[in-house]
Amino acid sequence: KGAIDLKMNNLADWPLTDKLYEAAESGVKIRIICRGRFYPFLDQPELRGNIEAVSIVDKYLEHARFAIFHNNGNDQVYIGSADWQERNIDRRIEVTCPVYRKRNIKIIKDIFEIQWKDNCKARLLDKDLSNRYRTREQKEVLLRSQDEVYNYLKNS
Repeated sequence: KGAIDLKMNNLADWPLTDKLYEAAESGVKIRIICRGRFYPFLDQPELRGNIEAVSIVDKYLEHARFAIFHNNGNDQVYIGSADWQERNIDRRIEVTCPVYRKRNIKIIKDIFEIQWKDNCKARLLDKDLSNRYRTREQKEVLLRSQDEVYNYLKNS
């Protein structure tokens, strides 16, 4: 079973977006945290269950960019300098590298999960570009991811 978790500021490169659609069509679950520009408008109903995306804009400006490729328990994690947009991919020299140290892989995965669960500042990215805040269950505890990530890193 495959899955992809992505965190970046901008996802605005059609060839890479097409590759994400191809992966989703073959059953790969994709979760995206994208703060800024976001091209995949999720207008294909059959893919809506396989691609989910949120934007988190809060008090701290974040620049973390990473990708987690889940492959039947053989996860691969990459950090990089580039957003997935045309100018970065086609006209600049950017760097992406694998992360090998297990502790660092765990930290990156934990940060993604904390941010994915944000129910204060996370907005849903959908085909209607509605930018609705993620809804919260009545008894669900508020989770503001920037505060939670700060506390997580402070206590690690």
